[in-house]
Amino acid sequence: MKKFLLTFALILLSLTASADLKYVFLFIGDGMGMGHVMAAETYNRRVLGSPDNILMMQFPVSSFALTYSANSSITDSAAAGTALATGTKTNNSMIGMNADTVAVESVATQLKRQGWGVGIITSVAFDDATPAAHFAHQPHRKMWKEINHDGARSNFDFIGGMYTLMARSGEDACNKVFDDYRANGYNVVSGMDALKKAVGGKKILASFGSPSESTDFPYTIDSIPGAPTLRQLTAECLQHMIAVSPDHFFMMVEGGNIDHAAHANDGATVVKEVLNFQESIRVAYDFYVQHPDETLIVITADHDTGGMTIGVDKGNNNPTFADIDWRRMSKGRFQDYCTQHTDLTWDAVKKVMAENLGLWSHIPVSESEEAALKASFNEFKNNAAATDKTLYKDFSRFSSDVFSLVNRKNGIGFTTYSHTGNPVPVFAVGKGCELFSEINNNIEIPRRFRKLLNLEEK
Repeated sequence: MKKFLLTFALILLSLTASADLKYVFLFIGDGMGMGHVMAAETYNRRVLGSPDNILMMQFPVSSFALTYSANSSITDSAAAGTALATGTKTNNSMIGMNADTVAVESVATQLKRQGWGVGIITSVAFDDATPAAHFAHQPHRKMWKEINHDGARSNFDFIGGMYTLMARSGEDACNKVFDDYRANGYNVVSGMDALKKAVGGKKILASFGSPSESTDFPYTIDSIPGAPTLRQLTAECLQHMIAVSPDHFFMMVEGGNIDHAAHANDGATVVKEVLNFQESIRVAYDFYVQHPDETLIVITADHDTGGMTIGVDKGNNNPTFADIDWRRMSKGRFQDYCTQHTDLTWDAVKKVMAENLGLWSHIPVSESEEAALKASFNEFKNNAAATDKTLYKDFSRFSSDVFSLVNRKNGIGFTTYSHTGNPVPVFAVGKGCELFSEINNNIEIPRRFRKLLNLEEK
């Protein structure tokens, strides 16, 4: 009887909400497990001194979602992105298809067909797995030529992120991708200034960076002057949606840098990226405050990356995270620095660590810890050190040893360089948010969208 009443109440709620719901935001923190969120919350409370939780944790509805794929207990971003976009479980590496390689439609595609505005943006490559799952149907996530063929024909109003992954095939291949979008009515713009001028016009493909640059926005912790931010991209996409489809629109915003930092086991960088992700959420939340009876915001993750924890064996088990504020350099940037400076000495790299990581200058380092780092550095200089391979970047064992020590001093632990099967958080606010109070599987999120919006179940 209780289950029947709950089902009946949800049906009534969905019918009521669908009449008024006009603006839907789906935020996906790539790799953002509960440990990542709690680390950012701890920093927010203990270091920034905020009396309030981080914004997503203030939302009235919170739940969790299981993330397993059709063929693995541990999903990848392609299968998880497909689940969140379409409500269908699929095999790892597959985009917008079920496990039998049959194309499945995303909520975004259904809404576009009904005349809604659609914006798909990310802080990583615009044709990477998570954004691609909303517009492409391909058996493998690395089929970037075919993925972009689908994207150019999606008719979505705004697609944006870092430079195409076709850069791995050369500049000519990239130009063909952009020409395909242009041939299908897109204004292809590069950089934030050009984007601002294009907002409110025809369909936009916004690309940042170049073939030789990284496939993600620069990390917040590296403080690169003039670097684009996800908050800026979210604001411009929102303005475009308001201009071209003021009556109703759907936006998916991915914080991809969280995942990249977690793959590197770079705890402080993860914290700063979750807080950076929060700033993009705030753009949507400010819009929600102006349209509370017509707007829904849902925040989740595609999977957990790294198994991040507050508390670590043989480390700081009462962390305040105050030491994070001495960080000026991500693990990736430190790796690049050490690789590029072939004449680097121990004294020189020790100075870099003191000035940019806080070791010695603010964080005590014992004699035995220093001796271990120096031995690791000497192996690196003699080209004798092993390499830690992660999904997006390879690190010398010296870099890994340095950041393992920094993580322990900060009180942050990791279990893997890859994904885990841990559940991920779900937060919701706005019209119909109650439907997300009992989510326990990622495929339920788009299915609840369909109920709220009276869309056909796929």
